Amino acid sequence: QVQLAESGGGLVQAGGSLRLSCAVSERTFITYRMGWFRQAPGKEREFVAFIMWSGGSTAYADSVKGRFTISRDTAKNTVFLQMNSLKPEDTAAYYCAAQLYSRSTRSGYRGPDYDYWGQGTQVTVSS
Repeated sequence: QVQLAESGGGLVQAGGSLRLSCAVSERTFITYRMGWFRQAPGKEREFVAFIMWSGGSTAYADSVKGRFTISRDTAKNTVFLQMNSLKPEDTAAYYCAAQLYSRSTRSGYRGPDYDYWGQGTQVTVSS
């Protein structure tokens, strides 16, 4: 069983930066892909970014491309989301998710593609 724990959220002014972390528990050798999603009040959960655990290939939503960077530290079993040039519309609860090899044929852009989720961390960007 994979357990995920996000941290690093908070309140920041527009234009500022935050770095989210997602600590991944045991058995990371079965993890195929790690994703970040976000959900704002009254809105559906949306894809933000993903990274392949092995190889490090990445993908981003158009809304964050050029501002956010996803990375991972395999030695520390941690995934990061560096968020720069934050905007008020980035305000949301941010969740990390793990996709196992058993689901590796799925695209990784949708929530149901993932097997495990963290509890989320709140990011609030003031204007």
